[in-house]
Amino acid sequence: MTEQVKDGDVVRVRYTGRYQDGEVFDSTDGRAPFTFVVGSGAVVKGFDEAVIGMRAGERTQVTIGPDKAYGPHKEEYVLSIPRSSMPAQMSVSTGMQLKLPLQGGKAMTATVTKVTRELIRLDGNHPMAGKTLVFDIEIVATGLKPTDLFGG
Repeated sequence: MTEQVKDGDVVRVRYTGRYQDGEVFDSTDGRAPFTFVVGSGAVVKGFDEAVIGMRAGERTQVTIGPDKAYGPHKEEYVLSIPRSSMPAQMSVSTGMQLKLPLQGGKAMTATVTKVTRELIRLDGNHPMAGKTLVFDIEIVATGLKPTDLFGG
């Protein structure tokens, strides 16, 4: 019998991720399985927790709330800026992602959610913030070596 997955293990999985309404947002279907180090931050916390204790060949479905996925949607990350603050030649449309400079030389990515003649509304939340995610997960292999992360 194969070993149970534990924190720090290198594992290979097949998965399909959906929103609660059933819309698929990511899947390994038609692609190679995904290899990662459990607990490394390569996946959301709820995904890491779901695979711990599983064995190769096992499948599970897990529902992950925002607290163990991308966090809550925070209104303080949503702002409106005057259209005039953008370069006149810059075309801005809904869905665009913009990098906004922050103090200390860092930057934040924000999604344009609304454009009017006077204002541009930006949302700095992760696009999946506030969403509950559902994953179908199959453990393909456990006990892999770190070199397996890179196809080695």
